[in-house]
Amino acid sequence: MTAAGVAEQGTTHPDAGLVREYLQSLAHQRHLAPVSITNYARSLARLLELLGAARLKTLDSAQVRRSIARLHSKGLSPRALANMLSAWRGLFHWLVRQKGYAANPCQGVRAAKSPRTLPKALSVEAAQRLLEAVPGDTVELVRDQAMFELMYSSGLRRAELLSLDWGDGRLDLNEGLVTVTGKGSKTRTIPVGSKARTALAAWLAVRAQLAAPDEKALFVGARGRRLSASTLAVRLDMWARARGADGRVHPHMLRHSFASHVLQSSQDLRAVQEMLGHSSISTTQIYTHLNFQALAKVYDKAHPRARKK
Repeated sequence: MTAAGVAEQGTTHPDAGLVREYLQSLAHQRHLAPVSITNYARSLARLLELLGAARLKTLDSAQVRRSIARLHSKGLSPRALANMLSAWRGLFHWLVRQKGYAANPCQGVRAAKSPRTLPKALSVEAAQRLLEAVPGDTVELVRDQAMFELMYSSGLRRAELLSLDWGDGRLDLNEGLVTVTGKGSKTRTIPVGSKARTALAAWLAVRAQLAAPDEKALFVGARGRRLSASTLAVRLDMWARARGADGRVHPHMLRHSFASHVLQSSQDLRAVQEMLGHSSISTTQIYTHLNFQALAKVYDKAHPRARKK
């Protein structure tokens, strides 16, 4: 849901205009990605719905807690509630600074903690099997291999991959570097491995067969325009199934696999943090737990006193 979506859903609410103004500030001043704006808009539309005829200015912390408890009882996960609270908190922080509101009623309110799950990553062997298979001779398959090799080679997020344009200098195959702008408008430059460079060169040789003449996007779909996130996910799932993958493979799994495998080989947490574009090293540290899990499996299989009879 976009800012326009909130406008449509919340036209009868007297504070819908404030919400739209806030969403516009997120887009134009903080330069948040469209998918982030959509998530904020959805959470704030829910807030207006919960308020009914009441105004934002009348909301207090007790009401916020009751609303969160009610949503939790309806089945919303702790993570979804935490994201929703974050959006509400951001709105009121803006209202305090920009509109003279007295206080932020969401400050100090927390959702129930959700159990921290480890990211799913492929094993090194599974990643090799996934990417080393001969893709075939269609233009779409050549494109797919270039996309998947680049994601695994450089740990790109889906949005970062799909925002790349050809010819703007951000992808340099000679130097083996790619520059992307990630969350929080942070720009970083990451190495591109030789396998990915080879796959990209093969794609660029045939890209004109699929791309519209005026299209700048590096990766394009059947209509010659920039590939969509949903199409990328479907293509990767199809690719993985065709190569006998055990379970569903989604785009972010290639990023997780990149992080896990580079950390496993280098033990350089700071370098992996930089390449992933994490603002906090604690976010990167979860991959150390992932690697410990893999080591534990090796131990269980290899140690004579650990093997089950």
